[in-house]
Formats: sequence, C-alpha cells, structure tokens
Amino acid sequence: MTEGPNPQAVGEVAAEHMGPLLYALEVCATAMDDAGRSEDSSYYRTLAKLLAEAGGTPRDDPPDA
Repeated sequence: MTEGPNPQAVGEVAAEHMGPLLYALEVCATAMDDAGRSEDSSYYRTLAKLLAEAGGTPRDDPPDA
C-alpha cells in the first residue's frame, strides 16, 4: 500500500522549479487554445495562477492600502 503525496516535499520541488513549471503550464494552455480546447487551456492557466499565488509571486492588482 502506498501513501499519498508528501505535501512538504511536493511544495519544495515546486518552489525550486516555479519558473519552468509556470512556463510549461502556459505552453500547455497555448497548445490547448490552438487546438480549440478552451476548457482545457483554462484549467492549465488556473493551475498556474494557483501555483504562482502559493509561491508568493506578486499579483497584478495593487495591495489594499
């Protein structure tokens, strides 16, 4: 029997490779757009947004003063 993923280990790997992961997700989303699969491209862009926010990437909107 195997256990599920180790969240801490997954987070460390994702943090170490955030830039390439976000780029790869955008490449996937663009390919899905080109193939007329907008629902799939939306999934990849949403996933990239969640990863970027979790990784501390600054958001486009200004912080509340």
